[in-house]
Amino acid sequence: MNRTPVSLVDFLAGKPLYYKEIDHARVHQAYAQLKPHIRHPKTVHIVGTNGKGSTGRMLAHLAQASGLHVGHYSSPHILKFNERIWIDGADASDELLEQGHQKLFMLLGQKMSEALSYFEYTTLLGLLVFENSDLMVLEAGLGGEFDATSVCDKELSVITPIGIDHQAFLGESIEEIAATKIRSIQKRVLLAPQVYDEVLGVAKEITNNVGADLRVCPGIDTQVDPYGLKNIAKKKGWPEYLVENAEVAIQALNILNISYDTNDLKSMELFGRFYALKDNIRIDVGHNPLAAQAIVKAMEKETVLIYNSLDDKDYEEVLRILKPQVKRVEIIHIESQRATVLEEIEKALEKAGLPYGAFQNEIDQNEHYLVFGSFYVVEAFLKCMKVGG
Repeated sequence: MNRTPVSLVDFLAGKPLYYKEIDHARVHQAYAQLKPHIRHPKTVHIVGTNGKGSTGRMLAHLAQASGLHVGHYSSPHILKFNERIWIDGADASDELLEQGHQKLFMLLGQKMSEALSYFEYTTLLGLLVFENSDLMVLEAGLGGEFDATSVCDKELSVITPIGIDHQAFLGESIEEIAATKIRSIQKRVLLAPQVYDEVLGVAKEITNNVGADLRVCPGIDTQVDPYGLKNIAKKKGWPEYLVENAEVAIQALNILNISYDTNDLKSMELFGRFYALKDNIRIDVGHNPLAAQAIVKAMEKETVLIYNSLDDKDYEEVLRILKPQVKRVEIIHIESQRATVLEEIEKALEKAGLPYGAFQNEIDQNEHYLVFGSFYVVEAFLKCMKVGG
């Protein structure tokens, strides 16, 4: 017998965020229960290592501005869970999420609802909340092939830049990691510009094997700007990687025959993606070497880096990449069971030859700051500065 579900907030609080092992069949069983009871909009699946959140939001924002009803599911959130379920231009309301949770729990039953992981349950919640949308943009959490977001049919898979990350789950080589992500595709695939040439080879092999249509998005042409993105980027203060992500989002809309006006990007805020919190403070949720390579090109010289890292990240390599633009590092405390031990961060800083100290909740108006290292780092900084929830 099913009990009446507790509130969504309390229900999710009872689920761990991380699991050493996941039963990959379970979410498919749950989706099979849910599928007959909901509509399924045209779906774009965003898979990759970096750029998933910004590419997905640009795509969703442009489609919504053109008049479509659009849902965008992303993760993790910075300050509030509602950020993960964006619908028609705004984060889902507490009331909408609670209604969805109550319905989902009753459809799945107590046993299945409680068995699902945090990410599995919230993915299915997103599918339910988005059922009346015209377009649904789903961002994969980890990997692709076995990710909870892969349960439903996709009209298009967008593969953002793939790098070395989450090796324990995805494989040690770039080829293994790329294959794990790209095997989530179905009939149409758009491959974003890649850092590693091996990714294109893997994409060609997998799409050939399943008979999918592969489109490859060219890199930025410094001489040509068909979408007027350079002017928008200048006004928004976007680094080059966000311009590239915008081009990928536009190519996806072209493939889907969805109309758009690139000028609508001017009204979009990418909170946490090289976002100007103040004139002298940028916040970015990037956390791996691929993200560091993209962001170092846009940093001011002599930037103060407010930093910390999760223990599965290559923080030594991240610090080495950022070093040319960094004046000093201020280590901020983060709340996570996966936070790196302070002594290990200090060893990496000493190895990189970077001066460092503890973040003292103080900002000098005469210096430039970059808050970087993960969603946890940005969240901790915003709470210190008393920004948001």
